[in-house]
Amino acid sequence: MKLTDIAKEIVRLIRAGAEIPRLPRAQLEFHSKIHPENIGETHQVFTKPHPRYRLIKNKTVGIALIDLRKFKTAEDYLDTVRKKDYAAYHARRATTRGYQVRKIERNLFIDDIHDINNSAEIRQGRPMDDAYRIKETSFEDHPHFAYFGVLDKQGKLAGYCNVAVLGNFAATQRLLGYKNNDGFMYLLLTEIVCSLIEQKTVSFLMYDTYLGAQPGLREFKRKVGFTPYLVRYSLA
Repeated sequence: MKLTDIAKEIVRLIRAGAEIPRLPRAQLEFHSKIHPENIGETHQVFTKPHPRYRLIKNKTVGIALIDLRKFKTAEDYLDTVRKKDYAAYHARRATTRGYQVRKIERNLFIDDIHDINNSAEIRQGRPMDDAYRIKETSFEDHPHFAYFGVLDKQGKLAGYCNVAVLGNFAATQRLLGYKNNDGFMYLLLTEIVCSLIEQKTVSFLMYDTYLGAQPGLREFKRKVGFTPYLVRYSLA
């Protein structure tokens, strides 16, 4: 890492540290009855020591959440992200370009998913993880997951997102798409948020970390409506 990059990282961490005391709190509940094995494993991952900052748990500080309870309807949410350059603005542009979101059967899109995973060597300033480079021969779906895809006007998969319902919250597990300026990833996420609001089965949507994300990804999350939280977990 270059000295200038190290300096930028130090400044970012100092600023993030100053934000922490002011963050809102959220209590996220894992419900093991949903899928005992997967829920238990996920709870362990979320609450193990952070890989870089061992004194805190993995996914507890600066976690990107949308509090879905704030919105009575999907339109109420969309009203908060309609201004220019925010999620609903970009989603509308993507719709005019022929993109549409629907739940997908991943085994029908094995080649498309592999192509998306390998469409960029670097994302958010980091090399793609080797796990994304392996081509799956088949996918096993879990009943507590929903699998969303965004299709272009030719019906080709342009992006996808796996969403797990883990208890009183849902979390994105994989969210990836081709890099362009069509706005379809905003469309994908706003449709997911709207569907969760309409279903009224969970209180929060999580999209990994906010303070720990690279600037471009953090800005993307902000425009969708995610904000950073301090999180505590329980397992029942």
